[in-house]
Amino acid sequence: MKLTKLEHAALVLEESGKKLYIDPGSFTTPITDGGQAVAIVITHEHQDHWTPEQLERILAKSPGIPIYAPAGVAAAASGFAVQTVAHGDTVTAGPFTLRFFGEKHAVIHSSIPVVDNVGVLVNDTLYYGGDSFTIPEGVEVDLLAVPAGAPWLKIAETIDYVLAVAPKRSFSTHEMVLSTAGKAMSNGRIQWATEQGGGVFYGLEPFDTLEV
Repeated sequence: MKLTKLEHAALVLEESGKKLYIDPGSFTTPITDGGQAVAIVITHEHQDHWTPEQLERILAKSPGIPIYAPAGVAAAASGFAVQTVAHGDTVTAGPFTLRFFGEKHAVIHSSIPVVDNVGVLVNDTLYYGGDSFTIPEGVEVDLLAVPAGAPWLKIAETIDYVLAVAPKRSFSTHEMVLSTAGKAMSNGRIQWATEQGGGVFYGLEPFDTLEV
């Protein structure tokens, strides 16, 4: 299985010639190569994780594929046929088995509503929590997508998250809000935390790939 990191929070996984898109949002370059997709996963409703335009681009190349997302996304994306998933659900899309964890987005501020959010474990290998620090209980995580910068996190929380999950491998995501210097600082902390559990950190840039 091949992972391609796009900008910010978007990922593409490829297996046996088929693709899975995760969180194609507003900070991500327009996706024009959506052919051979078997599903889209959206972790939550914020537009840095999905836009109608991105969904339409993918669906134009791969019509009729399922969109898996929590109830909040189904309400926000009412023009699309979203299949609602929640904590504990497992679905199969082509060569991809998707297990979902968690229920809510991390708190940004008491004045801002907390929206639905699900993390996703793909083929028991890659875990991506969306905008949350939900730990997939009972799972030994091979590869962890780690949020590096956002209004809802501080780096201490990110470090504790990586230490708790103890992945074999990690890379940073959710970093388009950071400067070059800020990203380097966050990556250094994520690398340190990953190495405490014996893991390896990969400093992936947008459009870099990794075999998983």
